[in-house]
Amino acid sequence: MNGEVVAAPGDRLLDLLHGVRLTPTQRRIAHSLARHATAAGYLSAAEVAELSGVSQPSVTRFAMALGYDGYPALRRRLRELTVGAQPVTAVVAGDNPLQRAIRIEVDNLHQLADRLGDPERVTRAGALLAASRPLPVLGLRAAAPLAAYFAYFAAKVHPDVRVLDTGGSLLADRLDQVVAAGASALLAIVLPRYPREAVEALREARDAGLGVLVITDSPVSPAAEHADLVLPAPVGAQLVFDLHAAPMAMAMALLQAICDATPGEAQRRLEEFDRAATRRQLFVD
Repeated sequence: MNGEVVAAPGDRLLDLLHGVRLTPTQRRIAHSLARHATAAGYLSAAEVAELSGVSQPSVTRFAMALGYDGYPALRRRLRELTVGAQPVTAVVAGDNPLQRAIRIEVDNLHQLADRLGDPERVTRAGALLAASRPLPVLGLRAAAPLAAYFAYFAAKVHPDVRVLDTGGSLLADRLDQVVAAGASALLAIVLPRYPREAVEALREARDAGLGVLVITDSPVSPAAEHADLVLPAPVGAQLVFDLHAAPMAMAMALLQAICDATPGEAQRRLEEFDRAATRRQLFVD
């Protein structure tokens, strides 16, 4: 394709939403369509309603909110947007459920790779996070392990990384503390099912003057409404519990952007860690 960056079907679909203020119910519909972007133009209103957990009339009102006469007109437009889209890798004859789930996760990584064809958003996010002192990283419930994983490596190139992985009144206290300490930006990882406390914490962080950057599964997830910058990475939902390969890849891409934003400091800190690790014999290799 001669290096040309082609928008993923989900991104082209989300262009329809630009500048449109959606109700929470309509955001759920948009989220479902984005997650099923390749097939969206072939779903009936009833199927979209079932996927989204809303009523069929809500789907019609959603289409009209986007300026269409009804859902059939929106569906025709969705088909136009997905013409030529690559089929999902999951469609392989004879796959068992585990194979299908992994192939869908591979497809999620392909979607992420397509989005990163234009790295401007990740580059900008890396610069904002690199400049924040301290750097708070929020991750509650299912997102807590990924927040800890990101923070573990970020601490090797950033002088003050603070993980916010517990809710309740303690979370509000810790947000106050990072603001008082001089933080300018917050990285939040918010994955399905979206914790109410996490979404509320994003609102409080913005009210406190922090720039809010979010890794989440969709540009129309509940967390996106309270973010200054959204880094979407799809989640696999075919097994009993979700697969998070794409969000983890996005987190590591963001960490690379942090290193690229301050290459001299990142290299110095990595060298200091290597010397300390050698002196303390931390590793056997």
